[in-house]
Amino acid sequence: MLLKISFESPTPIYQQIRDQIILAMAKEALLPGENLPTVRQLAKDIGVNPMTINKAYNLLKDEGYLVIDRRQGARIQDAGLLKNEKTEYLIEALELILSEAKLKGVTKEELSKVILRIYGKRRD
Repeated sequence: MLLKISFESPTPIYQQIRDQIILAMAKEALLPGENLPTVRQLAKDIGVNPMTINKAYNLLKDEGYLVIDRRQGARIQDAGLLKNEKTEYLIEALELILSEAKLKGVTKEELSKVILRIYGKRRD
């Protein structure tokens, strides 16, 4: 799994890991049922404390994106279970982000490119 982590970013590393996994899931680089690297392996690969990876994985678990099993490790939640989650909070957050983007001059065309990057490769 390839993660783009910035050690200079003001965003905490665990949050960057969480966000990168969400992006990979949305772009279908990580598929439902797929196992993630172990906490120790990912920590070693990107050079961070295992507790940082553990925090990111647990956050994703709490949000319903991962299933964590002691024997099988962390794996991506089945798509059917994810789609049944309530999404009102996501729509509200998206409205705020889009409002900020509009005020900062982001065009519809630029937003369309982002949407196509995420939804364009989907099979549904």
